Amino acid sequence: MKPASPQSNYIWKFFRAGGFDQVRLDSGTDLLNLEKLDQKLWVALACPTGGLEIDSRTLALIDTDHDGRIRAPELIAAIKWTGDLLKRPDDLVPGSPALPLDSINDATPAGGQILDSAKQILTCLGKVGADTITLEDVTNAANVFAQANFNGDGIVPPEAAPDEATRAVMNDIMGCFGADTTRGCKPGISQEKVDRFFADAKAYSDWWEEAENNAAIFPLNESTASAAAAVKAVKSKVDDYFTRCRLAAFDPRALNALNREEKEYLALAAKDLTLTAAEIAGLPLARIEPGRPLPLEVGLNPAWAGPIAKLRDEAVKPLLGSRTTLTEGDWTALAGKLDSFEIWLAGKTGASVEKLGIEHVREILAGESKAALTALIAKDKALEPEVTAIEDVEKLVRYHGDLHTLCNNFVSFRDFYSRKSKAIFQAGTLYLDQRSCDLCLKVEDIGKHSAMAAFAGTYLAYCDCVRKGTGEKMQIVAAFTDGDSDYLMAGRNGLFYDRKGRDWDATITKVIDNPISIRQAFWSPYKKLVRMFEERVAQRASAADTEAQAKLAAAAKTAAEADKSNPAPEPKNPESKRFDVGVIAAMGVALGAIGTFLAAIFSKFLELTVWQIALVILGIIIVISGPSMAIAYLKLRKRTLGPILDANAWAINAKARLNVPFARILTQVAVLPVGAHRDLTDQFPERRSPWPAIIILAVIAWIGYWAANRMGYIYDWTHGRLGIPRAVKAIEKVNDVPPASNPADKPPVPGK
Repeated sequence: MKPASPQSNYIWKFFRAGGFDQVRLDSGTDLLNLEKLDQKLWVALACPTGGLEIDSRTLALIDTDHDGRIRAPELIAAIKWTGDLLKRPDDLVPGSPALPLDSINDATPAGGQILDSAKQILTCLGKVGADTITLEDVTNAANVFAQANFNGDGIVPPEAAPDEATRAVMNDIMGCFGADTTRGCKPGISQEKVDRFFADAKAYSDWWEEAENNAAIFPLNESTASAAAAVKAVKSKVDDYFTRCRLAAFDPRALNALNREEKEYLALAAKDLTLTAAEIAGLPLARIEPGRPLPLEVGLNPAWAGPIAKLRDEAVKPLLGSRTTLTEGDWTALAGKLDSFEIWLAGKTGASVEKLGIEHVREILAGESKAALTALIAKDKALEPEVTAIEDVEKLVRYHGDLHTLCNNFVSFRDFYSRKSKAIFQAGTLYLDQRSCDLCLKVEDIGKHSAMAAFAGTYLAYCDCVRKGTGEKMQIVAAFTDGDSDYLMAGRNGLFYDRKGRDWDATITKVIDNPISIRQAFWSPYKKLVRMFEERVAQRASAADTEAQAKLAAAAKTAAEADKSNPAPEPKNPESKRFDVGVIAAMGVALGAIGTFLAAIFSKFLELTVWQIALVILGIIIVISGPSMAIAYLKLRKRTLGPILDANAWAINAKARLNVPFARILTQVAVLPVGAHRDLTDQFPERRSPWPAIIILAVIAWIGYWAANRMGYIYDWTHGRLGIPRAVKAIEKVNDVPPASNPADKPPVPGK
């Protein structure tokens, strides 16, 4: 079907969701005019028939080419077929599972036939006078009809045979060719198998008739087949023997080679041999000599003694007479006596019925079973229109209930974006890490799906779901669109509720990492800093522990190997003491410089006004968290549903974005109920060391003291006993004089 031209005269209504315009399908007229809507405005152009939360039988009926996918032309054809059979197209919009009989358009031949069939179904179910027909009614009628011996499928079970003889022939046919399966899942036969059986039976009978009219085919009567088999079993080996004897007669120099060289027998002698060993069977049938006949009793290759004895008893003796040797001429004559039988056997026809025996085959051919079976199958085929009518009723009932829902999840994603009901591709809800994720899809192949879904820009967690009670298994992918990913990793367990409310054990097997929220991006730099600090501390602690263990092991080894006359330890090098002192001094200078730098910053900070301090703090936060938040915002704006569905065999035709406000709805983070009472007292608080707080307070106190001293507050508070006066500080600022280190070195204050 060619897509509609953009210049359609029908007036459409659209709504905005997911960053693009979507068509509103509010009436049956909207549905019937879908073929006029430009397919560039459709959200999807194809979807799979499996893994969706909508009746799979409905999808199978729409999928007319049975390729496992529903395309736009197939959906349009289903809508058009349904619209022609309904009086009121708006009956499609409610999507009711019950079809009112007065909605069926009986003005058309197809509609009249469906209405008559629907009334007949209701009558058979004891619902005479009912004004609606449901899917359950149609299903029950179809099941009852399918279980009948004659149900219009052209396959008849043996139970339908009118007599025992016909039933026996039907069983013979199924034994030779296998059984077909009726609509009710019973074994039966079709006309094709009947025709094939009787054709093969006739061919088999004619083949046997040829042998019966030619005495040369069976020179030994019933024993001919066994004689031919005995000859065939040794033919290649006997031909080889006589050919070797001819070569020996042609050139005596080849005699040793034809009888195999001595070294080959030496190699055989070194092994454990049996009469059936391949090495022995590969040797000549008997000793090769020019013109020598084949011995039939003495001097034979032991591996071939049995087959030659059978040849002698079942073929040579009955056809040539008793003898102990066989010349090449005798061998040729023996084969010639069986040539007619071999030619006849090679031309066998009708082998499929051979196991029945020629007598039974001819008995079947002489009877009237073929005509009886053909009549039974014709009787069954006569009911095909009635079955088709029942199928059409089923199709109409299903389309009446599901087409509008399918269109709102195919032509537009109204169900998904309106949040009034779940979309047909949403498999259920995953509960994990104090969150519930509504955007969950069934997945057949995680590896194949993740390759495409990675382009969605969404944090995805793939889970294996199992129901322990029933052993059911499935795989899903869940989109996490709010919160953070700190504790989302492979191996974490959660609980998945499918659309039927059944619970499944869910375990994360794979994640596709992408930003989840702005909040996560804000805290990300600080978490990375803490994580880096913890990793460095852990590395240093591990290295120190390894070094201490090594020193301890070395000391223990030295103590174990030392003798009683250990020399006295050498005195430490005084240079090392000086080195240690220098290192400590350098560390002190470094710490002092850092403290001075921090104090200078703090002093400048205190000189600012309140609003300036607030701006500085805000600026620091922006510098640290701003880049991460900006990158996350840009990525979150690009989140889209398309690749996730495309990886599940959809053909998404729009961007279908998952913006921040909408995505936050798809994942609900745990919150306390409204009005809940919360006790903040922890019954099991962690015991923390006081030293970190002491050190921090000491550093803050030292910085505060330094800043207060620089501003002259210490001097004022101690009445000149400590610190630098403010006037000196002002002079130092003007003259750019370094600050005095103690009160004794202070310059004279003017006026004192």
